[in-house]
Amino acid sequence: MTKTNAIGWFDLYVNQLDRAAKFYENICQQTLEDLIDPTGETKMKVFSSDMAIYGSSGALVESKYQKPGLGGTLVYFSVEDCLLDENKLKSYGGKLVRQKFSIGKFGFVSICEDSEGNQIGLSSMK
Repeated sequence: MTKTNAIGWFDLYVNQLDRAAKFYENICQQTLEDLIDPTGETKMKVFSSDMAIYGSSGALVESKYQKPGLGGTLVYFSVEDCLLDENKLKSYGGKLVRQKFSIGKFGFVSICEDSEGNQIGLSSMK
């Protein structure tokens, strides 16, 4: 049996897809691409991915079936250095919840809130 990572994909629910895409494109330093929902019921933008490397990908999803908010799953995004000052987060509609802290040999994380009210983590080795 082949081992796989626990997370194969994620949907991060948002209220305003364009606003959320701007937030994540700037924080994660990548361009999100439109992802077509064959049912036509949701609007989606996907994070770049390469299935041959560590980690998973996913999409921002604007849907009438799910809403963003606190208390749900916490997704950690890999970034160059998670030490982001509050001003950068605020400029894209987010906020810092917990400043960068060490998680030992696994690097560092900081906890933030995105432009949609979702709590997310940023993870880096720096």
